[in-house]
Amino acid sequence: MRVQRHTSGSVRYDKRRKTWNYLWYDGLIRRSKRIGTKREFPTKAAAWMEVDHLQIQQQKPQHGDTVRSVIVRYEAERMPSRPSTARVYRCCLKNHILPKWGDSLIQDIQPRPVELWLRELPLSPKSKTHVRSLMHGLLEYAMWSGILDISRNPISLVRNIGATRTVRKARSLTVEQFQALLTELQEPFATMALLSVCLGLRISEALGLRWSDVNWIASRLSVQRGIVNQIVGDVKTRGSAKTFDVAVELLDRLKSCRQHSDFSAAEDWVFASPFKLGRLPYSYTGTRQELERASKAAGIGHISSHVFRHTYRSWLDAVKTPIAVQQKMMRHQDIRTTMNIYGDVVTDEMSTAGLRVAELAFQFNGAQAERETS
Repeated sequence: MRVQRHTSGSVRYDKRRKTWNYLWYDGLIRRSKRIGTKREFPTKAAAWMEVDHLQIQQQKPQHGDTVRSVIVRYEAERMPSRPSTARVYRCCLKNHILPKWGDSLIQDIQPRPVELWLRELPLSPKSKTHVRSLMHGLLEYAMWSGILDISRNPISLVRNIGATRTVRKARSLTVEQFQALLTELQEPFATMALLSVCLGLRISEALGLRWSDVNWIASRLSVQRGIVNQIVGDVKTRGSAKTFDVAVELLDRLKSCRQHSDFSAAEDWVFASPFKLGRLPYSYTGTRQELERASKAAGIGHISSHVFRHTYRSWLDAVKTPIAVQQKMMRHQDIRTTMNIYGDVVTDEMSTAGLRVAELAFQFNGAQAERETS
């Protein structure tokens, strides 16, 4: 590849692609632009004339920190430690913020351009809220680290119209739909579904259970960890770590599952994957695929693993559980409500409501509960 140097860059002929390319440096970042083929520009001089015609010039050095450089420091110092949250943040930065704002100076970020850009993003209102919050966090970090003077965060002036509007309504299963699904699910996914719908577990919490978390004598189960992308970590929030009372039917189901499992030691995973020789539980991908297969066979339409948590909330309503008790049993922490201010609800109420939900899960399930695990 021959090179002709110039004060603002260089023109190179790429023999493999058979094109002229103009290359220059923007600070420490190397940039390039395709000029054309040799048929269009037979000589370098002709290619240079096209460069001058397009007015491609080396950008003046920027004075200050770019959004890209701030993000590098943010990832090193402020990125959330929870793997699933960090993954979402990095995806948001890579797919949305960096392409638009990466080369902009952090001090030049203004609310109006950000709001107009946010309106045009092909995302749901909730996802736009996440993007806005991350932009707000970057500016806050820049002030905290001394990159910017401490002042009002310009992203606080950015509005996300329709932020509370949901695109898809959360789905809950009826008792009949759940029973139809349970009939089609293979083990141990059927037991996983029962456990999730009886206790309102997130899929990461269900997959993160070990046999040592089950107190067989006291009929209790402790949620202590979660697994996301096969990485063992903490539960989503501090309030998510909780010990549940377990219905007799559910405890018997767990005992049967353990008896049929090749991985039944105290520290083994409840839903250990034979494909990983028990070193890890089944993956979320494998769980989702089994749910898709079973829901199609049951004729109840598409569902995700989170439908069990929504179903748990609906069934708590169905058994007339007081809303304050529901908030505790769902392990939600929301400072905008008064539920957390008026003291704790009595444990007996929570236990009774949980047992009633379990009765719904096992209703019409005598034959299926006796089915041998496969």
